Amino acid sequence: MSVKKMTTPLTEDVIASLKAGDRIEISGVLYTARDAAHKRLVQMIKDGDKLPFDLRGQVIYFVGPTPARPGMPIGSAGPTTSGRMDPYSPYLIEHGLKGMIGKGGRGKEVIEAMHKHKCVYFAAIGGVAALLSKRIKKAEIIAFDDLGTEAVRRIEVEDFPVIVINDVHGGDLYKEGMSKYSIS
Repeated sequence: MSVKKMTTPLTEDVIASLKAGDRIEISGVLYTARDAAHKRLVQMIKDGDKLPFDLRGQVIYFVGPTPARPGMPIGSAGPTTSGRMDPYSPYLIEHGLKGMIGKGGRGKEVIEAMHKHKCVYFAAIGGVAALLSKRIKKAEIIAFDDLGTEAVRRIEVEDFPVIVINDVHGGDLYKEGMSKYSIS
């Protein structure tokens, strides 16, 4: 299977071209956030406050990296369980978020919001956090420094490897995989 290369921010044309199961290498800017940061971002939108970055076309990587070693931009940076962001993701998608990177399945409301607002969900491979961090070329905290590892970071990536799990056409790699091996 070939690997598609893409850059951020994501456009609707690029999102429409993706299919569940596609292997992708992303270059450009990603933002990091876990559940505590998601909760604050949603509250900021509800309060009418300006967000630390414009959500439109952006991709959030669900990660809480370890501290960087000297000379490195970031520590180990593996994906965290995406279901922890499910209470917040539909709201962020509605406000322009176009991609998410994590691991594990997503809830019904998140998948419905992805279809309605044209957003895609990618999985990064768990257990290879040190290897994934080598694809991160630059990292800076841009909001919520008090959250420590869960602070929002702007990271620049080069050929960051992910797999499309949920596309905008209803494709779901996790469901397809389970049905492929089910016994009826």
